Amino acid sequence: MNLIIVESPTKSRTLGAFLGKNYMVVSSMGHVRDLPRTVLGVDVENDFEPKYVIPPRAKKTIAALKKLLPKSDKIIMATDGDREGEAISWHLVQALGLENAKKKTVDRIVFHEITKGAIEKALEHPRTIDMNLVDAQQARRVLDRLVGYKLSPFLWKKVARGLSAGRVQSVAVRLVVEREREIENFKPVQYWTLVASLLKFKSLKVESDKEKEKFEALLTKIKGEAVPKPGIKSKAEADKILKDLNGKDFIVSKIESKEEKRIPAPPFITSTLQQEGFKKLRFSSKQTMMLAQQLYEGIELGEKGATGLITYMRTDSTNLSEQALWAAKDAIIDLFGDKYWAGFPRKYKVKSRLAQEAHEAVRPTDPARTPESIKSHLTPQQFKLYDLIWRRFMATQMKEAVFDTMSVEVGAGDYTFGANGQALKFDGFLKVYPIKFSELTLPDLEEREKLTASEILSKEHFTKPPPRYNEASLVKTLEKFGIGRPSTYAPIISTIQDRNYVQKDRTRYFHPTEIGKMVNDLLVEHFPNVVDLKFTSKMEDELDEIAEGKEKWTLVLKEFYGPFSENLERKYKEVGGKTVEETDEICEKCGGKMVIRMGRFGKFMACSNFPKCKNTKNLENK
Repeated sequence: MNLIIVESPTKSRTLGAFLGKNYMVVSSMGHVRDLPRTVLGVDVENDFEPKYVIPPRAKKTIAALKKLLPKSDKIIMATDGDREGEAISWHLVQALGLENAKKKTVDRIVFHEITKGAIEKALEHPRTIDMNLVDAQQARRVLDRLVGYKLSPFLWKKVARGLSAGRVQSVAVRLVVEREREIENFKPVQYWTLVASLLKFKSLKVESDKEKEKFEALLTKIKGEAVPKPGIKSKAEADKILKDLNGKDFIVSKIESKEEKRIPAPPFITSTLQQEGFKKLRFSSKQTMMLAQQLYEGIELGEKGATGLITYMRTDSTNLSEQALWAAKDAIIDLFGDKYWAGFPRKYKVKSRLAQEAHEAVRPTDPARTPESIKSHLTPQQFKLYDLIWRRFMATQMKEAVFDTMSVEVGAGDYTFGANGQALKFDGFLKVYPIKFSELTLPDLEEREKLTASEILSKEHFTKPPPRYNEASLVKTLEKFGIGRPSTYAPIISTIQDRNYVQKDRTRYFHPTEIGKMVNDLLVEHFPNVVDLKFTSKMEDELDEIAEGKEKWTLVLKEFYGPFSENLERKYKEVGGKTVEETDEICEKCGGKMVIRMGRFGKFMACSNFPKCKNTKNLENK
């Protein structure tokens, strides 16, 4: 008997469906060892040795797994193929006492889709546990524990009890706070644009024909120089231009017509899946990842049983397997016809230096399995996400969309107006993955043709502040600055909301809370490295180097913790304690004075005799 251990019950059912009688597939129910919850659990004096414990919920699982060991000839760890999955496998080996087991073979297999072919291939090529990946995960876990468990008590003492700090989450809060302040300090700039309504010079008797010959053009150049952005700086200048244009001939000076091709976007990686999940489906990052996990681990498809519908959803690789590329070709030709296939397998460059070729983008495991064909087996949310993933992948292997474009320049004295038109010629990939575009047809024009300006308007505008972050733009920014990695974006965004440091408004944009601003300002002033974008990105690079075997994880921790610990000790002495606002109100329980304190959820009123009297009240919003 071969014992295969995976993390989740769903994954074990899907695997068990196509493995024979020689295999028993069981679930570890996630992590079986972790750092203790109530204490630091890291020996900072002894090479940051973690003091792992088995949580109460995992003890029954470990006991049940140990009973299966004597019946098993071989133990196979089949947890997810990322650092977290590698660490789970290693912890299982430790918790089950298999590290020195001479009579038992422990294999590690990795696959990126739960299909019969992928599992069989993985079983043919087992390996040992990659300790570099385990060390990278341990380093992240210990780093986050050191920051969280050392900084949080500092915040309790200096700001309010119940607060917490996180190595990566605090950087995300900083982004939201600084964007809010940009908006608060923004001063709109007034500017003007000039738009001419132009008509072919020949007189047209039929009014409908006249409309077809009309188009709008924007003032783009003055004396051959481009109009500076954002536009004309004053009304006086705009009025002067209008006056200058009075009576001027409008003559077509330049026409450019060409065919423009648009290629489809790359297949999804974790960050782009979360961004599009928010933009198109209004799913939070957390919801997108939860649904993707369900699709990956397997959905019951009637007689076919539990079936993995997508590849692994935590990836930063846009690589696509040869098998998937040719399967996509067959599905496209079958569904849409020969003219919609690109004519070659389209591949995309992998941007991340760590994205291994074996890792793939997020794609359907079988391109021929259309969303509609399995809709009855999916929840509405699962269907929407599978549909999005399927369409994005299929689009990557389809023909480009083709547009006929035309740009026109019209001269009037010292001034040049410009207009652009486009019309869709062939939809290509847009057939399955529509994108926003506008079609505008310009009339047939010739160079040196004279036009009539039926109206010239100067329009007043004001510059707008940068937009607040939503889930999509925050993930994009975290990725841009190298903050966190694919598996961490959703937890980061969930955590900063759970801690009440940021809140979403009705339009789903993030606003920092009062306590979020206070904590951010304190960390920025006194622990700049912890919330510095470049420093945090550098730490991510060092974790990557640990995963590659180029760095020792204990040395990376030592380099960080020494200066951090010294600064923390110094700040305990330098930074003043919590500020308390006095009031004239008397505590009805003990007769003491009521004061205003700061708590995790903002300001509240409390008795000054705390902890003897624990009377508290909500502050009235004024």
